Amino acid sequence: MTIGLEAEPARGARGAASMGSGIRRIGVEEELLLVDAETFLPRPVAGSILRRGDLILPGGSRLEAEVKREQIEIVSAPATTHAELLAAVIAGRRAADELAQRVGARAVALAAPHAPCEPHLVHAPRYDRMRSRFGLTMDEQLTCGLHVHVTIASADEGVAVLDRIRPWLPVLLALSSNSPFWYGVDSRFASYRYQAWSRWPGAGAYDRFGSAKGYAAAVAGALASGVPLDHGMIYFDARLSTHAPTVEIRVSDVCLDPRDAACIGVMVRALAETAVAEWHRGVAAPETSTSLLRLASWRASRWGLGGQLVDPLTERLVPARSAVDALFAHVREAFASADEAHTVRARLDDILARGTGADLQRRAAARGGAGAIVEDALALASGRGATG
Repeated sequence: MTIGLEAEPARGARGAASMGSGIRRIGVEEELLLVDAETFLPRPVAGSILRRGDLILPGGSRLEAEVKREQIEIVSAPATTHAELLAAVIAGRRAADELAQRVGARAVALAAPHAPCEPHLVHAPRYDRMRSRFGLTMDEQLTCGLHVHVTIASADEGVAVLDRIRPWLPVLLALSSNSPFWYGVDSRFASYRYQAWSRWPGAGAYDRFGSAKGYAAAVAGALASGVPLDHGMIYFDARLSTHAPTVEIRVSDVCLDPRDAACIGVMVRALAETAVAEWHRGVAAPETSTSLLRLASWRASRWGLGGQLVDPLTERLVPARSAVDALFAHVREAFASADEAHTVRARLDDILARGTGADLQRRAAARGGAGAIVEDALALASGRGATG
């Protein structure tokens, strides 16, 4: 994703009483599942949509192809405020769905296939090479994530962020979990997308890098193994963008509710602000082992907010609510404004009370199967109940 704006020094809540030039910009990429408008089964119509429609959406977001023809990606314009980000997410989803309807389909924020289908590869030289090398992993790949980009001033600043947010990423995964089904089968996971995505080499939790030089060495080592095809296959849960001055946090499922997506977006920015402030104060990055982070992410993927999570500070099991509360407390002083902090706290409380997208999908499936899952997703994407 191209943010299109240079990073600016950010002051966070302590130094930014108003929305001024010191606020880091946020952009999101949302992958949506394309389904038939009548049967609600996944349908390979991305090419038809991209050929027929204006790919630049209202507000400056745009549509792009993804690896499978049953999905499409919305790349948001950069936002500064929570309200701007939420508006961009809602507008992007509405526009994508309107274009899908022109070819008898709908675009829905489901992070994995809720119904049986045979996915179709978008034929491009790179994807063909990936299929040849990775076999069934590429054939079965049909997952939809939420990627959040936050502007940074330098690669070293970006690595300071990556090193310090590592323990908190499983909590973001739990909050976003929205893929209980895998090709129509209840996986018994909250985020089976994360399990499927973890089949890719190099995906998931990552080691501390220490500096931009250390990050570059880690990437060079991965590429030298001859397993990833290119820089685009550096699939860490968070990474430096290769085409924009941003850090890209990739751990989350695409969220059923656009309000959840906007909440995660501004929380990621607050995490980045907190990390940069610690870096400037000389606070060392947490020493949490990568092996423990993989286990913490597995727990988040399995139970979402319905079980215990690994507390990022104590590394002990705690109720999910306690881990969410710890995340909010960790970033409380780094939101862009008191109003943003209040909005995020209210949204977190709502998710904890209502359940995640995975919980909502299971309730819909019990009520009316695949059709009810899609109908509920479309109702949320339309903005009903998603305006604040």
